[in-house]
Amino acid sequence: MIELVSTARCTACNICVSACPTNVFEAVPDAPPRIARQEDCQTCFMCELYCPEDALYVAPIADGSAVVDEAEPATAALMGSYRSAIGWGRGRQSTASADASFELLRRAH
Repeated sequence: MIELVSTARCTACNICVSACPTNVFEAVPDAPPRIARQEDCQTCFMCELYCPEDALYVAPIADGSAVVDEAEPATAALMGSYRSAIGWGRGRQSTASADASFELLRRAH
């Protein structure tokens, strides 16, 4: 579930607003978007994937809201962590070649 839009990192590009398939965010003029409908978040990570500033944190467990504090170093390390894990973004290496799930599909067919 989406937990945090970093006011320090966000450039108010509103890419997350456009990327979200369930319309969780609300654009705010000259400010970071607001999490307007958190309960509608499906934990698809699309907002975090497309955020060019790693300004979002999506908790991988979608049941209930987590308490996260942007000022905490542990939270800062989580910001954009899913995007980083799959290799999206400047200076990151794609991890697609390490994914062997295609082999499971080949064997199933």
